[in-house]
Amino acid sequence: MIECKDCEFCEIGPDNQRTFKCDPFTNIKEPECIAKWQLIRLDMLVASYQRMLKWYGKLAPLQDKIFKYMQREIEDIDEAERWKVEDEEEEEEEEDG
Repeated sequence: MIECKDCEFCEIGPDNQRTFKCDPFTNIKEPECIAKWQLIRLDMLVASYQRMLKWYGKLAPLQDKIFKYMQREIEDIDEAERWKVEDEEEEEEEEDG
């Protein structure tokens, strides 16, 4: 099995970062290359997911504040309109009584 560092489709940069020019649909040299390519893609997917979770972690406190603010606003609106409901209930009791 040929190693990626010896393959013509692998480039290693000055900071040891590997860049793969292989495409599983056109220029794979060996069957093991597809498995390696899948692992690389899976690793990229996991890294993206971890970045997304970190971003959500940063947004969570802000989201909690927004929910609390909205809850207070809704309670204030309900409190402000409670007198309307109480008056209607009193009128219904007088009519029934």
